[in-house]
Amino acid sequence: MATELNRFSKTLTQEVTNPAAQAMLYGIGLKEADMEKPQIGIASTGYEGNTCNMHLNGLSVYVKQGVQANNDMIGLIFNTIGVSDGMTNGNDGMRYSLPSRDIIADSIETVVAAQWYDGVIAVVGCDKNMPGAIMAMARLDRPAIMVYGGTIRSGHYKGQKLDIVSAFEALGKKFANNISDEDYKGVIQNAIPGQGACGGMYTANTMAASIEAMGLSLPFSSSYPATHAGKQEECKKIGVAMKRLLELNLTPRDIITKESLENALTVVMALGGSTNAALHFLAIARAADLPLTLDDIQEISNRVPFIADLKPSGKYYMEDILEIGGVPAVMKYLYSKGLIHGECLTVTGRTLAEDLAEAPDLNFETQKIIFPLESPIKSSGHIQVLYGNLAPQGSVAKITGKEGLTFDGEAKICEHESEIITMLSQGEIKEGHVVVIRNAGPKGGPGMSEMLKPTSAVMGAGLGDKIALITDGRFSGGTHGFVVGHITPEAFDGGPIALVKDGDRITIDANTRQLIVHISDEEMAARKAAWVQPEPKFTKGMLGRYIRTVKSASEGCVTDEA
Repeated sequence: MATELNRFSKTLTQEVTNPAAQAMLYGIGLKEADMEKPQIGIASTGYEGNTCNMHLNGLSVYVKQGVQANNDMIGLIFNTIGVSDGMTNGNDGMRYSLPSRDIIADSIETVVAAQWYDGVIAVVGCDKNMPGAIMAMARLDRPAIMVYGGTIRSGHYKGQKLDIVSAFEALGKKFANNISDEDYKGVIQNAIPGQGACGGMYTANTMAASIEAMGLSLPFSSSYPATHAGKQEECKKIGVAMKRLLELNLTPRDIITKESLENALTVVMALGGSTNAALHFLAIARAADLPLTLDDIQEISNRVPFIADLKPSGKYYMEDILEIGGVPAVMKYLYSKGLIHGECLTVTGRTLAEDLAEAPDLNFETQKIIFPLESPIKSSGHIQVLYGNLAPQGSVAKITGKEGLTFDGEAKICEHESEIITMLSQGEIKEGHVVVIRNAGPKGGPGMSEMLKPTSAVMGAGLGDKIALITDGRFSGGTHGFVVGHITPEAFDGGPIALVKDGDRITIDANTRQLIVHISDEEMAARKAAWVQPEPKFTKGMLGRYIRTVKSASEGCVTDEA
C-alpha cells in the first residue's frame, strides 16, 4: 500500500544517495517501516495573538492524529505566518496583511517542495491564510486539503448580538455622541468572545465557503464554528480523505477548474461575500494557470442573485447558517436551480453533485436567512465591476442595493485613511460627499489596506446611506455602505484617482457599471501632465520588495510574476 500511495516521496535511490535525510527522519522518531510511507505536510497558521488563529495549532494535532490513525501515512506539522486583519485595520500594520497572503503561499510551497512531502493539509483561519494556502496548493499540485479553523460565536451585550464590526461601528457612534462611555466599553469588551474567525459573511467566512464550493475542503468545513464538536471530528476525518486522494492521484489542478472557480464565485455572490474574493480568486486562478478576469466575475454576478441575509448588511451570522443545513444546503439549492456545476471533483474523491446529494434541503418556511431565488434581496450579485474615466482598468464595488444603486456627489479627498476619521470626528464629512481615499493601493499604501475602520465609523455616524467612499485600497468583508475599491490604475502609478480634486463631481452608477469624474479629457490630461509620482514609502525589506513585484488589483496583486 505504501508504494501505491507514494507518488511524490523520495525513491529508494534518493534515500541511499542522501543518507543524512534518512538519519534525520530516524532522529525525529520514525522507524524503518515508516520510510516508505507517504509523508503529509500539515501547515498550520496558528499563533496566540489572534482569535482567528489561536486554536489552529491544536486543530493541527487532531489532523495529525487522523493522518496517522491507519498507520499508512506520516503526518508532519509545520508552521507559517499570519496577520490579523481585525487587529491591523485602521493602523499601519494593515500594510502587511495582503502581502502576508503571498508569504504564506511561498512558505507552504517552499516547505512542501523542499521536503518533498507527498501531500499537504493546510489548517487556516484568518482572511489571507486561505487564499495563500490555496495558491500554494495550486503551484505544488500534489494531493491537498484545506481545513478551516471555523467561525467565531457571536458576542453579546445588553441583549444585542455583537461581532468585530460592532466594535468599529461603536467608534462611529462615539464620534456622533450616540453612545455612552459605559456602553462603548461594554461593546468593545464583549464583541469577541473567543476563538474563531470574524462571525459575519466577512472575508474569512467568504473564502471558507467559496473554497468548500470549489472542492478543496470537506463538506461543512466552512459551517462549523471553531468551538463546535464537528470541527474536531472534521480534523480527524482528514486522514481518510487524504489517503483517498493519494490512491486516486487527485491533485488541486484536477479540482481547480474554470467550472469550480465559477462555483466558488457563485457562492460568493449568493451569500453576499467580501469584495476581497475578487482579488483572491484572480490570484488563485493565476496560480493554477487558469484564465479569470474581472469581467468573468461580473458575468457571474449578473446571473446569480444575492439571497443571504447575513452580516454585515443583514441580520444573521455564519453560526446561524449551520442551523439551517450549512453551506452544503445552500449549494444544494443553487445546484437544483442550475447555478452550480455538479460534475466538478472535490477532495472527497467524488463529484460535487454526489457530495450534495447527502446535504439537507433548505426549508423556506422555517428559515429566513436564505431567500428563494424568485424573491431575492437583490436580483443580481452585490459585487459589481465598474469602469470609467476614474477606473480605466476596473474597480470593484460592493453594492447590495440597500443604499441605492447610484450616487452622485462632490469629492472629499483623503490622502490617508486616518484623515477620514479626523474629519468625521470634526464633522467635516457631510451628506453628499464622495470620500476619496487614495495612495492606498498595493504599491502606494503599500499593501492595499482595508477600509473597515473608516466604513464602520461612517455607518456608526449614521452616514452609511448619505455618503459614498471610493479608494485604490480595498475593503473588509465587514464593510457595507456605498463603497468602491480596487480602483486601477492606482494613484501611485498615476491613475486618474490621483488627479481628483476636492469639489469634483463624481458619479457611481451600478446600473451602467460606471465610475466617472465629471471633468473634461483636456482637464484630465493637464492634471496628469502636472502630476509627479511620489517616492515609494519603502525601498527595503518586505514592503520594499512588495512595491517592486506586486501586480495591480485587477491582476490579483500577485507577486510571483514580475
